[in-house]
Amino acid sequence: MTDTVSSFSLSIRDDKVAVITMDIPGESMNVLKASFADEIDAMLKQLANDSTLKGVVFISGKKDSFIAGADISMLDACQTAEQAETIAAMGQQMFDRLEQLRLPVVAAIHGPCLGGGLELALACHARVASSSPKTVLGLPEVQLGLLPGSGGTQRLPKLVGVQKALDMILTGKQVRAAQAKKLGLVDEVVPESILLDAAVKKALAGKPRREAKKQSLLDKLLENTGPGRKLVFSQALKQTLKKTQGNYPAALRIIEVIQTGVEQGYQKGLAAEAKAFGQLCMTPESAALRSIFFATTQMKKESGAGDAKPRKVRKAAVLGGGLMGGGIANVSATKAGVAVRIKDIAEQGINNALKYSFDILNKKYKKRFISKAEMQKQLLLITGTTDYSGFHDVDIVVEAVFEDLSLKQQMVADIEQHCAEHTIFASNTSSLPIHKIAEKAARPENVIGLHYFSPVDKMPLVEVIAHEKTSAETIATTVAFARKQGKTPIVVKDGAGFYVNRILALYMNEAANILLAGEPVEKIDRALVKFGFPVGPVTLLDEVGIDVGAKISPILTAELGERFAAPAAFDKLLADGRKGKKTEKGFYLYGKAAKKGKKLVDESVYAVLGVTPAPALNGEEIASRCTAQMLNEAVRCLEEGIIASARGGDIGAIFGIGFPPFLGGPFRYIDKLGVNNLVATLRQLESRFGSRFTPCDTLLKMATAGERFYPQ
Repeated sequence: MTDTVSSFSLSIRDDKVAVITMDIPGESMNVLKASFADEIDAMLKQLANDSTLKGVVFISGKKDSFIAGADISMLDACQTAEQAETIAAMGQQMFDRLEQLRLPVVAAIHGPCLGGGLELALACHARVASSSPKTVLGLPEVQLGLLPGSGGTQRLPKLVGVQKALDMILTGKQVRAAQAKKLGLVDEVVPESILLDAAVKKALAGKPRREAKKQSLLDKLLENTGPGRKLVFSQALKQTLKKTQGNYPAALRIIEVIQTGVEQGYQKGLAAEAKAFGQLCMTPESAALRSIFFATTQMKKESGAGDAKPRKVRKAAVLGGGLMGGGIANVSATKAGVAVRIKDIAEQGINNALKYSFDILNKKYKKRFISKAEMQKQLLLITGTTDYSGFHDVDIVVEAVFEDLSLKQQMVADIEQHCAEHTIFASNTSSLPIHKIAEKAARPENVIGLHYFSPVDKMPLVEVIAHEKTSAETIATTVAFARKQGKTPIVVKDGAGFYVNRILALYMNEAANILLAGEPVEKIDRALVKFGFPVGPVTLLDEVGIDVGAKISPILTAELGERFAAPAAFDKLLADGRKGKKTEKGFYLYGKAAKKGKKLVDESVYAVLGVTPAPALNGEEIASRCTAQMLNEAVRCLEEGIIASARGGDIGAIFGIGFPPFLGGPFRYIDKLGVNNLVATLRQLESRFGSRFTPCDTLLKMATAGERFYPQ
């Protein structure tokens, strides 16, 4: 017999195991909604009233997804903390009823099992997961400024221990099936083909008896004694404050709620969880983080070029086997799953690029994320050559050679000679205008910019840069290819520095000006980390390379004006052989001179710059002055059409340079500050330091009209 309701179907097998299949019509993934309460209630009643049943299996009807979490828009609709708290309490009650069924309930997990999906699985009596790499489990709510609100903060510590639960919930990290088994999060890992059979067998075996997990002596002391637990929570708090700088309230509430459950019992823990969930839902930090989620979700549905359809990319090529080339080849093969041909002038370059992928995959293999066979399969997708053999059937070529215009133009000519008529030439330039690279092209419509950020395998953003003659199909194909590589692409207009490097350059320059005025290196970095950036601007300059900054600055100054001129004193750094981390000589100490685990400033840098440290500004003043330039330039990029929307500008800054996510990006942050307040700050700085702080026209007009970038 089958009783079908809109999102859940309940079928009872001959062996008297009820199989609940969740499959929301018209959606690619299952998400939990408050409106399901009645359906689930009816189903639970039916299960409770059928005395012939021997067990229940909960499975997804979606091809490669269990439950991806709760419906976030449902939370956005909440007007008060009480409304959000009610949603959490409702989820808690529903999962409690599931857990209290007399029948054994088993979750059969294949694909993403995240957030509310994992909370549902935790409420089941056992969990069987497929061994597929698509199966991941996690509680990522912290990334939305929230905490798990349907019992997750209470059930996970009981199952895997307090320390492991804190780690998972505070980071939002996802674990594969094998890791989940090791943690005690799932009971069994089986091939996807026998997932349902294995779950049914588990259900027929009755409710599993949970034996106390084997613990080391240290873990026993830390988790099973009052003083030990106190130490665990105080250390978690200390590390969290260090990592978040107090900018993310959800992390602190997670620790507090887990501690309540551990010390005062399950019911008190649930009440604290629901209350904290409701309050966090109303914080500006959560609103900003949710806006990023909605923006990226929406962008996935857009081609970047209106109605244009992308061509399928079956084979890609990379010119240049350096760090960038190696990284681009890696994400093309391992994420996009396409064959990649690397061309370099020397065998050594090809070897370096191949080693880049080998090292990353080997690390995954050692951590048991992938099998040896999978590792070899992905490595076989990457081949190398010192000529253009094997380029005849390439769909897209990504160029990652030196920032030299004539060299890049020569590359375009070579590709047009050796590749098909439809082959796209994508340049990974960070500063040269694309129209200049396409100047001598026979097929300029195929030339586009595809600007990655280093390290390529970790940085999520790419800028897709179209010049006036780039075709819509080329844009759409490049955007789709970047998405397959696991990137978040933003389409930007051609122009020196594009968007991300343009706003970053002024931020870095201002940090340099503050340094030359006598503020200590570590104080500047500390101020911007406190503001919310992952690293300070001086550390970033050391990481990127002082020589790289020196190369880009004249290009930006020539195209965009004097406000981009880097301080002349920086030439002294290069004259002293200081290029940053790569040469182990920059603003900070490296190698043997550095203390383990602590970054120390190379004090000799002050003498090279002719500066005597004399602190005069507080952290807020430093952060305000560095970010004022960046905010002004972001708006100027919107004014000039370099970015098409405030949304694109926010995503670009967050994913490209680590603009604080809890502020929602430059444009949301300007709305928070108030346009008129930003203009007042810029005017005050302009009176002290000159025209580099002059507010752009759009800001002035918006201040007069009392406008915002986003509706309230």
